[in-house]
Amino acid sequence: MKKSSVLLKILVIVVAVCMLFACASCSKKDKTPDDSSISLSNKNATPETIALYNYITSTYTHGIISGQQESTWISENYEFDYIYEHTGKYPAIRGLDFINDDFDGVVERAKKWAARGGIVTICWHCSSALDGGYDDSKVPMSQADWDKILTDGTPEHTAFITAMDKAGRALKLLQDEGIPVIWRPYHECDGWWFWWSQQNGEYFKRLWIMSYEHFTNDLHLNNLIWMLGFSHAEGIMEGRMADFFPGSEYCDIVGADSYNVANNGAEETLFNACHALVEDSKPIAFHETGLIPTVDEFKETKWAYFMTWHTEYLVDRNSVEALNTLYNDPYVITLSDLPDFYS
Repeated sequence: MKKSSVLLKILVIVVAVCMLFACASCSKKDKTPDDSSISLSNKNATPETIALYNYITSTYTHGIISGQQESTWISENYEFDYIYEHTGKYPAIRGLDFINDDFDGVVERAKKWAARGGIVTICWHCSSALDGGYDDSKVPMSQADWDKILTDGTPEHTAFITAMDKAGRALKLLQDEGIPVIWRPYHECDGWWFWWSQQNGEYFKRLWIMSYEHFTNDLHLNNLIWMLGFSHAEGIMEGRMADFFPGSEYCDIVGADSYNVANNGAEETLFNACHALVEDSKPIAFHETGLIPTVDEFKETKWAYFMTWHTEYLVDRNSVEALNTLYNDPYVITLSDLPDFYS
């Protein structure tokens, strides 16, 4: 009887230990990335910025936030009117661009979109002098010029910082209005087409960190959610992402883009490459596309948000039927679904 009792106790202990390990394993497996482990890199972020980021992390893996890049040269709201006409919905995110020094225009349109309750994201096509437009963004910069720009105290470095401040002043105007911005500078950073990525990853990382520290520590821009956007890769860029990753402490969202959805769906391979860099510490966004993946594809590859590129990328690559189905699916978060980030 005594021996049986000891064996029973041993059995109970073994079962308890096994259950403990099983629960721990389940907790790890079931853990979603929208918990307290995700936080903004800037500890001085404004309340509105924190509210927006918390919303993105809370919806991440449970739905996808819709987004659309503007064009403005056809009409100010060309893409947004088109989407509403065919779906009865507006996208939640408006994508803007400081291209051609359009700082005043971007600020004005961002204010209007925020007044409607929408989310603002801004990129910047520009030359290495931080002016000009799309074609200028593709003009290469020599290694010697890179060294001068990245070296504190040189005239070139001073000029670059001064040029950065043009964007800084515009972003400060939005901060003063209580408007947070998903800030997406130097996008498609692992590609070879823009000047900011034509040298190598080490130069890019120094550029990104210099910009982050200047905007955050010197200009006190506390309304920025830093979006690090990788390219569509097309296989050629395999392995380059890690070379261009500046570190989790210098970004808040990581993502990639693709214009090859017809073949690759919601680009699980790109998602996984981003996830390998940050695991569950950052939301991962599909920051540009032409053809939009289906809801079923987004449920399989759980990006935080998507943003369709402008004009023909929206109109010609997406059928009206597919657009209507997508925007009216409860998994897709549109403008009317958003909470108030600005109160």
